[in-house]
Amino acid sequence: MRQYNTINPMERIISAASYLTAGMVGFIWLIIAALLRKTVKSFLMFHIMQSIFISIAYFLFIKLYQLVFIILVKIPLINSLLLFFNSIVFNPLPIFWGMSLIQLFTSTVIIYLVITSFMGMYSYIPYVSDIIKTNTGNK
Repeated sequence: MRQYNTINPMERIISAASYLTAGMVGFIWLIIAALLRKTVKSFLMFHIMQSIFISIAYFLFIKLYQLVFIILVKIPLINSLLLFFNSIVFNPLPIFWGMSLIQLFTSTVIIYLVITSFMGMYSYIPYVSDIIKTNTGNK
């Protein structure tokens, strides 16, 4: 993770808010910057694009999981295994403060991304950050 001291506090706030709002703050910031013909620094562009990419990937993963679940739940033996797996992963568990395993995982990742962006660092998530760095020109 690289850290830069020249990053504006407003850029840190926008990048953190972009993760917290599933990329919407960043998307609106990109529209405002385009209308005002301002350039967006590479730090802010990296975090905005990464938050949008993660949000879209998460949405597509959940929709694909739902589609596969609907198909596989029709098979008799796999039906009971899927329902058991689904109850463990998606139902709230008391040991995790009433959160499911998937909520705990996503909340942990979002907290990590918000903290690193507030610190002025380029956060790293395997494969995702590599794709974003390649597409935004941060090699």
